[in-house]
Amino acid sequence: MTHPHTPGERLARALEAASGIAFAGARLNPVRGGCINRTLEVAAGGRTYFLKLNDAAALPMFEAEVDGLTALAACDAFRVPRPLACGATDDEAFLLLEHLQLRPLASAEDGRRFAAALVALHRDTGEHFGWTRDNYIGATPQHNAPHDGWARFLVECRLMPQLRMARAKGYAGALGRDADKLLERIPALFLDYRARASLLHGDLWNGNAAIAADGTPVLFDPAVYRGDRDADLAMSELFGGFPASFYTTYRSTWPPAEGYELRKTLYNLYHILNHLNLFGRGYLGQAERMVRTLAVELNR
Repeated sequence: MTHPHTPGERLARALEAASGIAFAGARLNPVRGGCINRTLEVAAGGRTYFLKLNDAAALPMFEAEVDGLTALAACDAFRVPRPLACGATDDEAFLLLEHLQLRPLASAEDGRRFAAALVALHRDTGEHFGWTRDNYIGATPQHNAPHDGWARFLVECRLMPQLRMARAKGYAGALGRDADKLLERIPALFLDYRARASLLHGDLWNGNAAIAADGTPVLFDPAVYRGDRDADLAMSELFGGFPASFYTTYRSTWPPAEGYELRKTLYNLYHILNHLNLFGRGYLGQAERMVRTLAVELNR
């Protein structure tokens, strides 16, 4: 059983200066879940807040999260936790968020509501692929330089940086040989498929999605950019997936174009490579299989 504790004096002062909320005597309760940040519920002044902490060097990651949450909130398709303060002491970065009572997507109605909200998010389109700033996918820097072409953005800002990291960590071998062929062939996949530059959550697995107490769909922990909407849909199928009603509703409202299954593997390769780079060799076999499958399909 965990016991609440109080924030250090330096952190309490920094939080109060950034938010205007009095944190003297606040109580912190650790929250399970995140593998990158320390997460806590904060009771202060009769209200509860959600607090993320990390080393001071992680401040840019929190600043990028604020930017992503702001973009999602502006679209007004989902409820998102409102950022209240972001900053750092000499040794600790912090992000203070609105605390929401959340539950996982479970019912058929949850799936339908979430799908309708995601369609609305994806209908928010722009002129270029990428984003106004770089951000993070988990703890990995994510490059978002604006591009006119989706295939080039996918190669230069998504797959190539992850493959470079994988090779630097010693995961070359078959991954490297087949990956080089794959990168050369990716533009051919998009000769007859015109992706729109939709607003994406960017890290849409079921752990970053929830339902609020009033039934409203909620998104958090974004890695936003503008890209092919299928990239969000593809990642939703990784790591457990969403209720069947979510996919039925989304696809009946806005069906993916022909070739989605191949694009799904391509887009999810980015996330599996990222997990390989973040968490190690346990993801190498899956990455190799995906690269081989794509290389074979694209060389037919």
